[in-house]
Amino acid sequence: MAQGHIIPMIHMAKLLSKRGVRVSIFLTPLTASRFHRAASKIHLLTVRFPCEETGLPPGCESAELLPSFSLLPNFLNAINLLQKPIESLLHRLSPPPSSLICDKHILWTLQTTNTFHIPRIVFDGMSCFSQVVTHHIYASKIHQTLPPTHLFTVPNLPNNIQFSQSQLPGLFNPGPTDIKGYRERLKETEALSYGLVVNTFQELENGYVDEFRKLERGKIWCIGPLSLSLSVSDDDDDTNPISDHDCLKWLDDKKPGSVVYACLGSLSRLSRAQFTELALGLEETGRDFMLVVKFDTGIERWMDEDGIEARVEGRGFFLRGWAPQVAILRHPAVGGFLTHCGWNSTLEGISAGVPMVTWPLFAEQFLNEKVVVEVHEIGVRVGARGVVHLGVEEKGEDRVGRDGIREAVERVMDVGEEGCARRKRAKELGEMARTSVREGGSSYRNITYLIQDIANSMIGHSSTN
Repeated sequence: MAQGHIIPMIHMAKLLSKRGVRVSIFLTPLTASRFHRAASKIHLLTVRFPCEETGLPPGCESAELLPSFSLLPNFLNAINLLQKPIESLLHRLSPPPSSLICDKHILWTLQTTNTFHIPRIVFDGMSCFSQVVTHHIYASKIHQTLPPTHLFTVPNLPNNIQFSQSQLPGLFNPGPTDIKGYRERLKETEALSYGLVVNTFQELENGYVDEFRKLERGKIWCIGPLSLSLSVSDDDDDTNPISDHDCLKWLDDKKPGSVVYACLGSLSRLSRAQFTELALGLEETGRDFMLVVKFDTGIERWMDEDGIEARVEGRGFFLRGWAPQVAILRHPAVGGFLTHCGWNSTLEGISAGVPMVTWPLFAEQFLNEKVVVEVHEIGVRVGARGVVHLGVEEKGEDRVGRDGIREAVERVMDVGEEGCARRKRAKELGEMARTSVREGGSSYRNITYLIQDIANSMIGHSSTN
């Protein structure tokens, strides 16, 4: 129940619907109002989110809307209270459901699917690479043998991949808002599920997909990139509303490949000091750039006092509010993407064939950075050293400086031999992504296998009753 999880779930629902499946999707009222057009061709069911009962301010129906991440425990409690009303709606569905695809964080759906005798299929927003890396670190406990900032090599991988404990996700590196035992319960419920759908494509993760299947001993369907799957045939995909957007008009006046697009995701909240380094680093490149800015009174005050918008007028665009990211990345003027390495954004950059400047912040984002920078060599690091947990301000020594940002942008936008080779690899990978979702492609076939598997499981269930 966060924007980065909701959007691919809606894409998945629409994609299944286009393949002839009757799909119902559960959304809370605020989420439904934000995405009702995107969900217009599927059966939309709304369920009230219990904000007041759990000590949340009204309207906090998605994680990025929380005024403080200290309220995450309250938010998870509210999600738990959705079980009874959603089960009541499921009982009334006609025809009855043949499977339930759910976000992995909604743990009670395991009980629900057992009650309804239907498969529980988990949507996990991570890549197969991240899943395999997580498994091998968890099994080996190698991260516990060294100080937090010392690098170690993850065992049993086809690539030589190194991390420090300070770069690892919450299972190994919990933050102050983590609930004790929650991540272990998440792993247990995921292991008991019928299978997983993954927003990735086979060609991107060759070797890691097969390894993940072996480790899971279950069913894995790679059906992404989901945003690309819809856009290939669906021009009205309005999870990214783009009509007459000023930012796209601004890009229309720029030369091909000349603009750096910078966005650090829906959940990240940069400190004023860190935002200052980001904005000034982009300014110092001397290049055209577009920077997504979240509303923050301290940041807005700094921008007014510093006068940066006036200084970069014409070559800098500060985008406030919703960013139509998929459309921006596909615009011919965009030549580089500065990203937090959330998996949705990483896939969108790959699908657009755009090289990336990588700035991981939290969760599994340092793992995703490895896919971009080391496995496929289509990105350059800004030099982030460790996770900045949600709700925690970075320490001064961990702050990414404007020099590192400027240098990484220059390398990605460079038109010399290194930059051109990186750009060529990015474009080739983008073409592989587009091929995977076309009829006959690997992700297209996996959607077919998923539908067939659910149908066969229901036939088997009917024959035993």
